[in-house]
Amino acid sequence: MSSKLRFGMLCFTLVSLFATIPSTFSQGSAPQAPRLNLHSGWQLQSSCAMNASGAQISSSDFSSAGWHATTVPSTVLAALVADGTYPGPDYGMNLRKIPGTAYPIGANFANLPMPKDSPFACSWWYRTELNLPQNFQGRTVWLHFDGVNYRANIWINGKKFADSSDVAGSYRIYDFDVTRFVKPGSSNVIAVETFAPTQNDLAMNWVDWNPAPPDKDMGLWGDVYLISSGPVALRYPEVITHFSNDSLDEADLTVTAQLLNATNTPVSAVVSGTIENIHFEQPVQLNPNETRDVSFTPDQFPQLRVAHPKVWWPYGLGSQDLETLSMQVSIGGAISDQQNVRFGIREITSAMQPGNHLLFHINGKRILIRGGGWSPDMLMRQPAHKLGAQFDYVREMGLNTIRLEGKLNPEDFFNLADERGVLVMAGWCCCSFWEQWHKWGPADLQNATEQLRSQILRLRHHPSLLVWLNGSDNPPPAPVERAYLRIEKQLQWPNPIISSATQRPTSVSGPTGVKMTGPYDYVPPPYWLDDKEHGGAYGFNTETSAGPAPVVIGSLKKMMPADQIWPPNEYWHFHSGSGDFQQLSAFDDAMKQIYGAATDLQDYERKAQLMAYENERAMFEAYACNKYTSTGVIQWMLNNAWPSLIWHLYDYYLQPAGGYFGTKKANELLHIQYSYDDRSVVVVNSYYHSFLGLTVVADLYDFNLKPLFSRRSIVDAPADSSQRVFTISSVPADIHNPQVYFLKLDLRDRSGKSLSSNFYWLSSKQPVFEWYWSTYERTEEYSDENLTMLAQLPGVKLDATANRDSANSGEVSVRLRNPSDHLAFQVRLAVNDANGNEILPVFWSDNYTELMPGESRTITARYPSWISLPPGAKLEVSGWNIEPVTMDINSSRSAAENHTPALAKAFSR
Repeated sequence: MSSKLRFGMLCFTLVSLFATIPSTFSQGSAPQAPRLNLHSGWQLQSSCAMNASGAQISSSDFSSAGWHATTVPSTVLAALVADGTYPGPDYGMNLRKIPGTAYPIGANFANLPMPKDSPFACSWWYRTELNLPQNFQGRTVWLHFDGVNYRANIWINGKKFADSSDVAGSYRIYDFDVTRFVKPGSSNVIAVETFAPTQNDLAMNWVDWNPAPPDKDMGLWGDVYLISSGPVALRYPEVITHFSNDSLDEADLTVTAQLLNATNTPVSAVVSGTIENIHFEQPVQLNPNETRDVSFTPDQFPQLRVAHPKVWWPYGLGSQDLETLSMQVSIGGAISDQQNVRFGIREITSAMQPGNHLLFHINGKRILIRGGGWSPDMLMRQPAHKLGAQFDYVREMGLNTIRLEGKLNPEDFFNLADERGVLVMAGWCCCSFWEQWHKWGPADLQNATEQLRSQILRLRHHPSLLVWLNGSDNPPPAPVERAYLRIEKQLQWPNPIISSATQRPTSVSGPTGVKMTGPYDYVPPPYWLDDKEHGGAYGFNTETSAGPAPVVIGSLKKMMPADQIWPPNEYWHFHSGSGDFQQLSAFDDAMKQIYGAATDLQDYERKAQLMAYENERAMFEAYACNKYTSTGVIQWMLNNAWPSLIWHLYDYYLQPAGGYFGTKKANELLHIQYSYDDRSVVVVNSYYHSFLGLTVVADLYDFNLKPLFSRRSIVDAPADSSQRVFTISSVPADIHNPQVYFLKLDLRDRSGKSLSSNFYWLSSKQPVFEWYWSTYERTEEYSDENLTMLAQLPGVKLDATANRDSANSGEVSVRLRNPSDHLAFQVRLAVNDANGNEILPVFWSDNYTELMPGESRTITARYPSWISLPPGAKLEVSGWNIEPVTMDINSSRSAAENHTPALAKAFSR
């Protein structure tokens, strides 16, 4: 391999930035060749199925008859599933039917060798033929790979120019100077031989979240494309923001980019940039084959001291203004290369609070981090519409952050985070070779730092990036941490850095300010405020949850055969977690003790969704109540890599259910809530401005809705505050004759308009925790709440109307009224197609809600622009004690009508 090629590969990487297709904007300059995306036209085959060399495979006369057609990006298994070679692994036990899936169920495949008889123990070839446009002629041509898992040999037109000793690392980004190998204006062949990672590789991996695919996600999982430049290439533009004071009236911008001289001779060039009407430039001298960072500081270029900037904020706290930086490098007046990159004017810092709790600031303002742990699809498939819908779900739930433990997604993910105002915690993964430092040799450290270099360079310009974590469940040892920090400093990472997601300090960077103390399995709602030593609402908990998240019946029907849906069995266990989380036993035992054993599948769904709702609400409300003694909480997890019954806020099919709506309720930016620990009513204001003259209303009822307590109070809600307003004093404690009480809260403005409402079901018998039995999984209870009386709620027929918005065909308005004398509890709404399948994704304004006697409420469902409600769509109304009814949209149903079987049958427990 030539020294020039090796230099370009190891020392310089390219990232697919949003809107970076070159465009000529300098008069008199030569037009540049566009980016040539190599997405379609690929073929795939196992090396064990043929006998051919790389030179032969990459030649134009090679016959690829019988190969699998695919697109890129695609892992090997994703391609084989797409063409029907193997069944979809998401359904039932199909994953176990795919060859190579011989590892024990529940094992961490990342730490196991691939079975020798696995079809993925062989290398797999990707091959494509393409016509390279003539306008690439006379320019430097770069072949770019956004992600190769894990090793590869790469050939063009019969010539090998990179091998598996150099191309290694799931998160490395490669940029090869292939000028002397390609033929502009002619047909070219690219062939890539890929190798799966071993258990001793720094690879993309799955831990206890879900099973691992048998190919270990081998293949070309990132974009591949060709791009050209002149003698000097320009890469990785970045804008770093610093505000001189909290007024945000002036922003100091520092602009940085990398230059690479692709020639063997010195070059004199001019680097310039433009941000709106601000222009700056400087000359630069580059040595042969030199890579150099070029910076523009506001001290050198006062025009980069911007008055009254448009500031980027997380969603809900301000606008997501994005600017465009256009940079170019010119030689002799002709553009050699240029890139455009979007950025946000914003500054993220962190500070240690008393108790060593890390608190983040955005643009000088404190921010309580509320987020979830992200998982991409198990086969790394990422349809754009599904990705966009998930960001909409994050915003709908009031979350402001997504955590990535490894799984550093393609660029579309980060572009959406920028646009939608969602912060991102990024870093390495646990429980694999990434944290087995005692096994590392010098080559492993070099590989890890090169992967870090690639990711820091490509991510640093995104305003959504909150923090980088150099470790997950463990901090790296001092030599590794120092190596990581050197890279991050050298590349001017603009955001905070944490050594790991745990509370373990290091000798290099000191305390982390965060904790990873669990729980990960079921705990009752009072846990989050009662606990003072583990996962409770203090400090920054980087991953925690109440564990299981059973799905609704409609999703169960999609994920397993009908004869396996009930009762729970090995199919349920297979679609739960792994390791210590293969069964839902703690959750099911709690259901039996607190709500009563489920009598059938419908009863299980009702109770499971009720438990998910109240526990997610309790966790997020506890952290909000205690801010800024609590500084952040990450729900483990936000979503799943495949259909799962554990750890999510919406399921694999984008079905929002109890946990989603409990989270949505808790994270209202202006919110009223109840505290389980001291029975206080709390108003939480997460806005950066005050609300004056608010009325707090609290009404407590016994099980038969007899009023027990009522109080009103006028309060002001200061900016970014949490305040206890008063205490509910009438809930008796009775462990011998447990009773159920209902608490209705409302927060109103001066006109009487409701700004936030909340509803709680409370037991006179509170849980008693056995704190000395606390583990990272959960804390045991000596005794549980008793809410079994809820099964005795009388049945309710609701009046309902459903109308499609004439001005917005993607919105359905539902008007509900409770004409009865009884509570309508956990009312669930769904819009279904003609076959009874719920239309997803959907953004309900509220759901799993309640109506008091005589109460009316309007609830809306919105849909993405790419969804059109089909003919025959119907509204389904159901709930805990609700007579189920299905009705046409643009119709009404009154309680006097009888559409369904008798209530006694419908609500039998």
